[in-house]
Amino acid sequence: MQISTEVSSTRLKPLRAWLYLSAVVSLAVFAIVGAANGAIKKEQAPSKNQLEEYNAAVPKTILELQQFRQTNSIQIRSKGGKEGVATLSNLNPAINVWYLLKVSWKDGAQELNYHLENPRPQVRRLHLDEKYPSGVVIEEGDKRYRCDLLGPDPENALDQASGSQLIFAPLCEKRLYLRNPAKGHRTSLEAVTDFLRDEVWGGEEVIVLVHHLTADTHREAGKIEAESQTSAEGIGGGKSSVLPLSAQIDPKYADRLVISENLGIPFKGPARDGMPPGEWYPASGNPGIYVSMLEPNLIASVILQSNKTLVNNLDRVEGSALCYLVAFDLDQFELAYALGTEHPRVEWSDHILTRMKDPKLPGPDGIGSIAPLVSTGLIRPWDGRRTAAAFTGGYKRTHGAFKYGELAVKNHGSHYGFVENGVVFSKLQPGLATIFVLQDGSIEMKTWGEADNKLLPRIKHARQNGVPLVEFDEASQSPVPGRLVANWGAGNWSGSEDVKLRTLRAGAALQKNHGKRFLIYALFSDATPSAMARVFQAYRCHYAMLLDMNALELTYLAVYRSSGSQFFIDHLVKGMSQVEKSASGGVVPRFLGYPDNRDFFYLMRRDIKEGKP
Repeated sequence: MQISTEVSSTRLKPLRAWLYLSAVVSLAVFAIVGAANGAIKKEQAPSKNQLEEYNAAVPKTILELQQFRQTNSIQIRSKGGKEGVATLSNLNPAINVWYLLKVSWKDGAQELNYHLENPRPQVRRLHLDEKYPSGVVIEEGDKRYRCDLLGPDPENALDQASGSQLIFAPLCEKRLYLRNPAKGHRTSLEAVTDFLRDEVWGGEEVIVLVHHLTADTHREAGKIEAESQTSAEGIGGGKSSVLPLSAQIDPKYADRLVISENLGIPFKGPARDGMPPGEWYPASGNPGIYVSMLEPNLIASVILQSNKTLVNNLDRVEGSALCYLVAFDLDQFELAYALGTEHPRVEWSDHILTRMKDPKLPGPDGIGSIAPLVSTGLIRPWDGRRTAAAFTGGYKRTHGAFKYGELAVKNHGSHYGFVENGVVFSKLQPGLATIFVLQDGSIEMKTWGEADNKLLPRIKHARQNGVPLVEFDEASQSPVPGRLVANWGAGNWSGSEDVKLRTLRAGAALQKNHGKRFLIYALFSDATPSAMARVFQAYRCHYAMLLDMNALELTYLAVYRSSGSQFFIDHLVKGMSQVEKSASGGVVPRFLGYPDNRDFFYLMRRDIKEGKP
């Protein structure tokens, strides 16, 4: 298979990493077990002890932070006669993806922990059985498989898997995988900023100054030209009920085209480099994906003049700064989230008020590390062939909490929460903008409230990042800016101390149209939160939130498409191609071909069957 990038429009050489990824998926084929036979049991309420452990403001382990876990232990014996105890914990039985296996031998050897992943959680479960003391039992419908993990001596299957070079090491004929630690890639910019934050006193102030001085580096003002009489190729403009809603713009710009040479996703539109402002056009070779461009000063005055107490007026610079948007039809895609190898962390943010930090705790949730769990910073091999897009997550823990405003004095500074595969790494905090995926695959965005904790047993993925940019107002039946959009400190929008907020920013939004739902990712080349809110208002999004900012590697999005034996990487803007790694003259896609230190989201096609190990 060949991997190409739309930036250079050239055919690139095969990649060993990509071939391995494809091979893992293509070889991992097993019989499908009927859903009725393999139904997963409904979630159960946590035990009183586990709920108390979850809520207690005491140092704890990542395991004790999982209030829904189910654990059992048995006496074990290797084939060499060595005895010990094995403890298997299903970290969230309703999600049923991650297990932790702890092995303690009686000879005084070091206690060993193994982070196991179940690639078929809908139909497959793991058990310990005292009648089978040298391994685990895998239930799949009415079938039971014995998996010998603890013998023979001297090196058992777990030892071999943990000693391999594989990040996802197969076990039990690929019915199970061991997650092994990996070193995530960091760009040169991230390496420098991490060094300043971690090693240099006052380094954070230097970083803020640099971001302030380079705030307009990525600013792009699109060219506005009269629309040609050439008819559009395909459909566009949100005029069809199958497309996202187009933006509401000033009528005097209705016959104009926004031209950009930097849009990296090819589309079917009226011109190669341009489209009417605020209209949507299908991405070439990628059904269900649409692209749009807009400058904030083209938005209809009825929007720009609304809710003026909630937003700041847009200055000339950000009013003409181009915004790039890509929309995903959620009937065709499912969303997943993964932690990076390093970020976001779980210890205390250095951004909070001193009095909000409990010195007895290593972090706001009682943990200072996710060990012995393993974050890989990589899309799982069996998800590879279905993956259509990936984009970066939110703030690092460093800035992922509040220093000012009402949220700064609540819940230890209201650190941003995140959940992967049903495992809570940082608790979801009330008042924060949240995107989450439920057990059934449905995607929601909302401001988290205490009452929403009832959803926790069914949450598969979740990520919080600040406060909302846009919320839906039931009274007016329209989107309105979040109440803290114009408040730099209380909104934790990040920027300089003198409230210089204009910079490169990315955001996510949820839009509904004629019963259809679209996840929208937007890149703002030079914007404040006010400009972001106005753009999401114009596109009639029900909810919107900030993700990350300041650099292309932090606001990265790429979509993938195939044509014959070629594989193409199309970046939202062409400059994002610089983030990709190269090997043997080819391009290795971020998150898909190599592990990354940052957390990210990825979208998978529903109509392509997953690789079934």
